[in-house]
Amino acid sequence: MLLKLITASAVGYGLYRYATRQAEPTTPVAFADGEATPGFAPVRNAGPEAMASDPKKWDTVDEASDESFPASDPPSAGRFT
Repeated sequence: MLLKLITASAVGYGLYRYATRQAEPTTPVAFADGEATPGFAPVRNAGPEAMASDPKKWDTVDEASDESFPASDPPSAGRFT
């Protein structure tokens, strides 16, 4: 009797988990809609319009840094030379 109750509970829990599962997001959270490239490592276009949330402050240094990513050298925006 106890084995039947445990089996029924396990099956019920499995069905509950299956029914309430959520789909995986198709694009990374930080990307705006339509900005993710297909493939192993999605890449987003540069600029605040390609981000899911708008930054509060965006200047030329932020733009140069975003355009140069993932380069190893810091961006040159003309301010530091």
